[in-house]
Amino acid sequence: MTQPLTVVVLSTGLDNFKEIRTALSADSRVQLLAGGNDAEQLHGEIIRLKPMAAIISLGAESEQAIKFIKRLNSELPRMAIISAANNLSPDLLLQSLRAGAREFLQLPISAQELRTVLDRVAEFCAGQVEAPKKKGRMIAVFSSKGGCGTSFIATNLAAASAARTVLVDLNLQAGDLPLFLGVNPKYSFADMAENRARLDDALITSFVTPYSSNLSLLAAPKEADSADEIEPEHVFDVLQKLRESYDYVVLDPQHTFDSITLAALDQSDEIILVLTLDIPAIRSTQRALEIFDRLGYPRQKVRIVVNRWSKQIDLDLRQVEKFLGEPVIGYVPSDYQTAVTSINLGQPLVQSDPSCKIALEIKRIAGTVASGSVRVQEDVQPRRTMWDSLFKRQAAQSQFKLQASLEKF
Repeated sequence: MTQPLTVVVLSTGLDNFKEIRTALSADSRVQLLAGGNDAEQLHGEIIRLKPMAAIISLGAESEQAIKFIKRLNSELPRMAIISAANNLSPDLLLQSLRAGAREFLQLPISAQELRTVLDRVAEFCAGQVEAPKKKGRMIAVFSSKGGCGTSFIATNLAAASAARTVLVDLNLQAGDLPLFLGVNPKYSFADMAENRARLDDALITSFVTPYSSNLSLLAAPKEADSADEIEPEHVFDVLQKLRESYDYVVLDPQHTFDSITLAALDQSDEIILVLTLDIPAIRSTQRALEIFDRLGYPRQKVRIVVNRWSKQIDLDLRQVEKFLGEPVIGYVPSDYQTAVTSINLGQPLVQSDPSCKIALEIKRIAGTVASGSVRVQEDVQPRRTMWDSLFKRQAAQSQFKLQASLEKF
């Protein structure tokens, strides 16, 4: 091992600290970074310095020392923890090992025992080369206008995935995704943000609410005060950790371009931009695309989906696409009763009624997003029969009405 073995020492007794420090100084591999008798003060130094090993003297306050070992093991799992004590009782040894200690030193220290322990610690640290971090795909389901059904689309897209997926409610002030899944979360985004510095797979799993073997929910805070304390950098850190733990991270942000939403959209690999076929929603979508352009988002990052599509809507879909300058990749049909029933039951439609038209289209959209493919503009129209002839007769009229209506906004 070419680099020094960096160590910190916590000892409640001065004599024990001097003994440990003297023993360590005799080993040329060791670099003592910090030491002391105050666990809280030393904790800050350990987090800042990230040593390879920590020696924790159990002393008279062994219960507190065991808790400290457990805390360090949770926050820095790649750090080797060595417990030390004058009384090598089997019970104390077992407690320290269960808390996360890898080695145990009997005090007073034997030079041979210390060398053997440090050999094993050096071997452990040499094997702790951090593996390349997993990077799951992050998909934001967004609309700059409320009432377009983004929460419904996001929930069903997440539920349609066969991969390990987490659904994140970023409507921090008024999130209601638990109702869409019929769950009652114990923890929320606020809890994860508060503990973001020590997040690992185990801690993340404890904060999310499982819905199925593949799908979990990270809920919005129940209290407005907790939501107010969440900053954009908290969102960035939490989403990065989720990306490392899940294959897919599906976001349901607020319908605004505030700093929290932008922190989420910036990180997203894809943005599903949802609209309904009414003039205010179309105009809002155009404005959102303009904002995305100013933010420097590539157009291939944005996928447009029409929700509540119906043959009765008197708008030419080709003219809508022309106005937006982007093809529509999916048309979720309008079926109010079916959609509302699934929401009231707390069951995603892709699972409760997978053969219905809404579920089939959402699953097709999920497949398109997962494969990274985009249909060409000429092929994006839904299947129709009388729809074609109707719009052949009304094309000129529809185009005029669309342009005239949009100019009012």
